[in-house]
Amino acid sequence: MVRREADITGGIVVGHDGSRASGAVVRRAADLAQRLGVALHVVRVWNLATAPRPDSMVGGYVPPFAEFEAAVVADLKADCTAAGLSDDLDLHLYALRGQTTECLIAAAADAEMLVVGTRGAGGFKGLRFGSTATQVVRHSAVPVLVVPNTPD
Repeated sequence: MVRREADITGGIVVGHDGSRASGAVVRRAADLAQRLGVALHVVRVWNLATAPRPDSMVGGYVPPFAEFEAAVVADLKADCTAAGLSDDLDLHLYALRGQTTECLIAAAADAEMLVVGTRGAGGFKGLRFGSTATQVVRHSAVPVLVVPNTPD
């Protein structure tokens, strides 16, 4: 069964959209989680258009959603490893299928904080603040840290 929600209590939830900028956002959230002594929950929300392609996707064959989810989790693990997170960090990874803002807000409902970047995989380069960050700040029930995107 493909996950659409996460059962998270406490800790820091951070959104990861698969972009290069997400690494810096995850590192910032990990630093906070370590300093506060809480778990870090890295959430990547996906749909068929944003998920990495499973190895089984060849020709006209479209694999089951579970294979897309597994590909998302594999990418998320690799990205977290590349971010150089501490080995003693209490790290949890989630791949959720759905609408990004709704899934992040729901996942963080019982967390201490939600961390997102200013813009990542979608949107327009000229925007300073992405639509996901804007909506999360407006609707989250927990404090939100928005990490600015650093120039490449």
